[in-house]
Amino acid sequence: MAMLTVRESLGLLDVPQSFTAEGVPAQPLRVVDLATAPAGIQPEELADRLGTRPQVTVGVLPGDPSPQALRLAVACTLTLCQASREEEGWPFTVPVDDVDAALETLEQVVHAQPTAAVSLHQLLHVQAGLAVPAALVAESATYSTLLGGSGFARWLTGRPPRRPSDSGTAVELTVEAGTLRIFLSRPQRRNAFNAAMRDALADALTVAAADPSLRVELHGRGPDFCAGGDLDEFGTTPDPATGHVLRIARSAGLGLHRVADRTTAYLHGNCVGAGIELPSFVGRVVARPGTRFRLPELAMGLIPGAGGTVSLARRIGRWRTAWLALTGVTLDVESALSWGLVDEISPA
Repeated sequence: MAMLTVRESLGLLDVPQSFTAEGVPAQPLRVVDLATAPAGIQPEELADRLGTRPQVTVGVLPGDPSPQALRLAVACTLTLCQASREEEGWPFTVPVDDVDAALETLEQVVHAQPTAAVSLHQLLHVQAGLAVPAALVAESATYSTLLGGSGFARWLTGRPPRRPSDSGTAVELTVEAGTLRIFLSRPQRRNAFNAAMRDALADALTVAAADPSLRVELHGRGPDFCAGGDLDEFGTTPDPATGHVLRIARSAGLGLHRVADRTTAYLHGNCVGAGIELPSFVGRVVARPGTRFRLPELAMGLIPGAGGTVSLARRIGRWRTAWLALTGVTLDVESALSWGLVDEISPA
């Protein structure tokens, strides 16, 4: 994909965005060569203009970026740099081994689900100035809007028949020596996060919030901590608006945020979607060796809907959150530790 210079990109900001007959952005992705960054541009003003424009903007840093290029990198949806520069400590960059291959991946996924990709880009920008409860409302409203979109409808029609719901306890609780231990307990479904688990977790966290003396631990039974939202329940709420109201009223993410300073999450196996979105709210995240992380929602025409645009953005920054959510790539536990997504790797 051709890269624009910074001046070319700036010149297009005043050009009205074009849309297809279906109302989809005709050019949902723009790539900018930050090596061409001129002096005198105000990154804050540029970030506001880029953040609300319906277009994902990907910056590419040169091998030896100027201070101005680094400042402009912050204004982009995300900025790619060579993996060898990761030690520089630039949280607004995504280090990759092959920039061209990364751009090709981004082009494919953004053009496959342009409405969801653009919605994610705008949401992450808007949320940066919001407190956690308000940011969760913004995420839920965007998620519900996309549930009514054509991208999700296409994904839904390709799904196999729904499996019958399982019975039993979705969440198990123990209290010992001042510690409330919460176990996600649907191991036969890889702890897929369903409405029953959401409600039980929200109830447990309400109890925890009412007793400031309780420490809280979050665990998952079986081979995976949580394989994400239960796909058999996707699209089953009466309508997207009702789903939004329920999602906020029973928000496990908000419950974890309220007790975050005394909560530790212990992760293992696959942590997909909600399986990393929810633990990212807590104060300390411990992962076993070999733990894997992924945000798969964009391929469904959606964005993370369990709080991930809020929790991950506050742990690793909105830029790396955008990369994980746009591409759906799997992040290994060592990279997660380097980025700050987890705080410790421990076999116990």
